[in-house]
Amino acid sequence: MLAGACSGGIIAAMVAAHLAHLGQQDRIAAATLMVTVLDQARAGPASAVVDERTARVAEAASRARGYLDGRSLAEVFAWLRPNDLIWNYWVNNYLLGRKPPAFDILFWNADTTRMTAGLHRDFLRLGAANALVTPGSAAMLGSPVDLGAVDRDTYLVAGITDHICPWQSCYRSAQLLSGRQRFVLSTSGHVAAMVNPPDNAKARHQVAKECPEDPQEWLRRAETCHGSWWPDYADWLAERCGEEKSAPGELGGGGLEPICDAPGTYVYDH
Repeated sequence: MLAGACSGGIIAAMVAAHLAHLGQQDRIAAATLMVTVLDQARAGPASAVVDERTARVAEAASRARGYLDGRSLAEVFAWLRPNDLIWNYWVNNYLLGRKPPAFDILFWNADTTRMTAGLHRDFLRLGAANALVTPGSAAMLGSPVDLGAVDRDTYLVAGITDHICPWQSCYRSAQLLSGRQRFVLSTSGHVAAMVNPPDNAKARHQVAKECPEDPQEWLRRAETCHGSWWPDYADWLAERCGEEKSAPGELGGGGLEPICDAPGTYVYDH
């Protein structure tokens, strides 16, 4: 199973295309893309404010430091919903002098990590050129990326209130991949769409049997289901991933040893 979320989903899709180019796609039983936008043409507010010039400036800034600070990226995403994620706290905390209410997801979301300058550069160039929609316009490990060659079954998840990766843009990812697609729309935002435990009685999600080209047509056909989408995902996985195996007792294997603890040494100041 190959799985990725958000920018990790972009990398996962490109890895799948790399394996398809090498004729090794059978190494993937199925794929999962969560809140992942592959077509940047209509990727929401973030793509609307990024052009080639701003991409070059951002690339130069991270190259000078060697990394993109996670706090800087968090600030960009917060300004996509300023009333909820900026001014709400400015009024409550600064003007009124109140402590912010406890909110487990936002606390988890604030635990940012850095991105290497090289990866930041690659993401900026992919987004500015919208390279993944045209076969061969991007490369992964020396292989031309053709997402249409990825014929594995794919489970795609999006959040209906996601302000970073609008669900319609996530839906268009299904149009770039071959194979059978199952698209699931959660009644949550960017983080809560994924952090959605099976015992969440308030959760809802929508599913449809087919994935037509128009996302609104999909929405008209979709059925609303009570509860989290995770049980549906578990059933989908069980049909494609063979027998369960015991989890390994330690990291590494197959002659590969862990280099260092995650997420790597680049997160430290020197």
